[in-house]
Amino acid sequence: MRIRAGLSIATSLLVAVALAGCASDGSTPTTTTSASVDYSIDASLSGTIASGGSSAQGNAQAAWTTAYNATAKNVTINYDKSQGSGGGVTNFLAGAYDFAGSDAPLTADQTTQSKSLCSAGAVNIPVYLDGVAVIFNIPGVTSLKLSGATIAKIFNLKITDWSDPAITADNGTALPAGPITTVARSDGSGTTTNFSNYLAATQSADWPYPAGKNWPVSGNVSLQKGGSGVVSTVQSGSGTIGYADHSAIGSLNSVAIIQGGTAVPFSAASVANTFSQAAVATPNGVAGDLSQKFDYSKLTSSTYPIPLLSYAIVCTSFKTSAQATLTKSYLGFVTSTLGQNVAAKNAGSAPLPTSILKQAAETLAAIK
Repeated sequence: MRIRAGLSIATSLLVAVALAGCASDGSTPTTTTSASVDYSIDASLSGTIASGGSSAQGNAQAAWTTAYNATAKNVTINYDKSQGSGGGVTNFLAGAYDFAGSDAPLTADQTTQSKSLCSAGAVNIPVYLDGVAVIFNIPGVTSLKLSGATIAKIFNLKITDWSDPAITADNGTALPAGPITTVARSDGSGTTTNFSNYLAATQSADWPYPAGKNWPVSGNVSLQKGGSGVVSTVQSGSGTIGYADHSAIGSLNSVAIIQGGTAVPFSAASVANTFSQAAVATPNGVAGDLSQKFDYSKLTSSTYPIPLLSYAIVCTSFKTSAQATLTKSYLGFVTSTLGQNVAAKNAGSAPLPTSILKQAAETLAAIK
């Protein structure tokens, strides 16, 4: 990888640590020198970038900000992860954010709405690739395998005890009997969208709900705000199961999901395989948009079946050129090879393919 002269010594050291960490983790794919997407940071920039949304991006955004500010010391980047994807998009469309973080691209209606804010409209730029982890806290159990059908039945409240025969069959042994408490998001969530995308696409017999940002099941469900709320509730409970971005689960154990007859645990390598095998471009009609969807029929035993692709949603034109320059500079770093490896080291995510990073650079270059 070429590091341009504009980088400070502090950033260069951070780069070395980040890349060394990625290279030492056999599960984390790294980009090569020949395939790198370079970047440069203008150390003279100053100002404030207002942003927020996806809690899944939270750890990566913190790492990106630290790395970026090692050179651009006079740029303040405010990213409010407490908003969740739904709140981030709402605030962006209201004109409060320079960009929103969202685990789902804008809907057709939201894209239309963005044209009153952004002239030609807003684009969705992939910045973060991870997976939705199904997390659990069962006394005495540290390893759990579940099929998609069993997961759907648990979260649809059709399986309510850990000794259920379906769970026994998935694991080859009986778990201790005890009630199951499902934990889900109470706020509009891109993580919910990605989780329900998987369930709706692959388990329609046991999950009769359309995919969406709002949790559709009512009843004996513990609804919590934000990914941190789901994680803390699962962790403090007993017999609990929930879902969250993998980077946020801390010490909790996660389910190995049975796919193609193989129990596939989350890894950066397996979710990178999912992107390469199943991601399909679905542009929203605005020039430069890079929206993607997953074709779940292409999942194999080498793919993690619940990917989470998160975006920066940004206008194609800004009210001031100065704010456009600031936002483009930061997102240019985020979507560089270095930025992706910083996220991989600090959030456990998978670096996006070089082909996507090159397209992101083209999209950012056209923003005015």
